[in-house]
Amino acid sequence: MKMRIAVLFSGGKDSIRTVHYFLEKGYDVKYLVTMISRREDSWMFHVPNIRLTELSAEAIGIPLISKETSGKKEEEVEDLKEVLKVLDVDAVACGGIFSEYQKTRFEKICRELRIKLLAPFWHTNPEKFLKDTIDLGFDVMIVGVYAEGFDESWLGRKIDQKTLEGLKELNREFSINLIGEGGEYESLVVDGPIFKKKIKILDSEKIWDKKTQSGYLKIKKAVLEEK
Repeated sequence: MKMRIAVLFSGGKDSIRTVHYFLEKGYDVKYLVTMISRREDSWMFHVPNIRLTELSAEAIGIPLISKETSGKKEEEVEDLKEVLKVLDVDAVACGGIFSEYQKTRFEKICRELRIKLLAPFWHTNPEKFLKDTIDLGFDVMIVGVYAEGFDESWLGRKIDQKTLEGLKELNREFSINLIGEGGEYESLVVDGPIFKKKIKILDSEKIWDKKTQSGYLKIKKAVLEEK
């Protein structure tokens, strides 16, 4: 019998790669789980364009379970637990690579619910992860930048080999995490090998804060398009 799993899902590269990984391995990916934070500074969950996970889940063809969370430290962990405890799954999967803060809290939830935590990319080499993402054919956009070295021109940029080289330069100069797991940048996947349809962005706006030199790409309208 296939292991039934729920994948913690943001629509970004890490969670999409996690879905892809388990589908390729033959697991029964029953649900995608999205937590929608009421705060922009959630400790646990992705924020920019998070409501687009409805389109992402439809494009992939897996049911989405979503719930709002306070976004307050530790309270949001309990909010996630409340969602997971009613799901008929054997394990929860996350796309975390280095965040001990997130992983320890996911482990605690899973222990209490007596299910497994799966983290297939834990401590994966960041450059290899990005290169594999490109080589597998995922179409990934950078939709938020929050660290020194980035500027407004990064918003909407596709993660391809040229962008990877640019990220490596920022890593050398400013020590940013290549995969953005320290919150340096956020991503959105609009197409890939597990997508039955692709996401087409029809209207967007760059929201930029000159004081903090950070911002995000606000997607105002998007639709699914046949491939």
